[in-house]
Amino acid sequence: MRAVIQNAVGGPDVLFVAEQPDPSPKPGEVLVRVKAAGINPVDGAVRGGFYPLLGEPPFILGWDISGTVAALGAGVTEFKVGDDVFGMPHFPKQAGAYAELATAPVDEIAAKPAAIDHAHAAALPLAGLTAWQGLVRHGDLQAGQRALIHAGAGGVGHLAVQIAKARGAYVIATTSPDKTDFARALGADEVIDYTRDDFTRKAGNVDLVLDPIGGDHADQSLEVLRDGGVLVSLLNVHDATRAKASARGIRVERMSVVPDRDGLVELARLVDASKLSAHVAKTFPLEQAGAAHAFLATRPIGKVVLTV
Repeated sequence: MRAVIQNAVGGPDVLFVAEQPDPSPKPGEVLVRVKAAGINPVDGAVRGGFYPLLGEPPFILGWDISGTVAALGAGVTEFKVGDDVFGMPHFPKQAGAYAELATAPVDEIAAKPAAIDHAHAAALPLAGLTAWQGLVRHGDLQAGQRALIHAGAGGVGHLAVQIAKARGAYVIATTSPDKTDFARALGADEVIDYTRDDFTRKAGNVDLVLDPIGGDHADQSLEVLRDGGVLVSLLNVHDATRAKASARGIRVERMSVVPDRDGLVELARLVDASKLSAHVAKTFPLEQAGAAHAFLATRPIGKVVLTV
């Protein structure tokens, strides 16, 4: 098979296409003929050596896949050859999504949403599961509650806004000025331009904050949370912030996304009900993985996807 590999950590130019051995599905896995692979910020961090999830190169990046089942491992009855599937297999171990073929455990993939193509399905798993798990599993967001979503036009944020609205929440999103209209179009009830306004003055009495930024942002978010609210952070939270939160009965959840078939099924249900869509800023062919990484570094609206 063809795959994007790297032999050293570094910039986008370390990525190149080479022939690699075809993977074989283990018992309980399927072999997926990849049609599209989503790119996430974690991919760039691993590529550059800043987040050594995969150890030393060589390795194949990528976790988001959408494609067609090409072969079944022993004991697999949940899928058949030819089924369209999507998911985030093996995370945080190597999944090798930037390739023509990849393996996936059956409990880490689900049927692709029928309403969208493979490129849009590949944009969903990691960011969508992060948003879903953050809001629902960790945050227990309920209808009628007020949710503040930081970076509401980002890869995770733009999906979180839609998921929160689908659950009946009142949604406040922070964005840069060039992305405020996009966040409103997603359904955000209020949009705060963080370059002009202090969100601690504009938002208040919030039940849940989803924070992908961390650092002082988490501490400031306590100012808008009601006593007994929930702060869900994708990054580490300082002990001092946790102590302040505890004093007010605020629950602090530091989360990392995990493979989740049930979550994928729910994301697909929302997509097919026209309540959720991943915005794809641009697609690149597999051979242009380096250019795709460079484009993602410009922080476009939505997601970047490789087509295979």
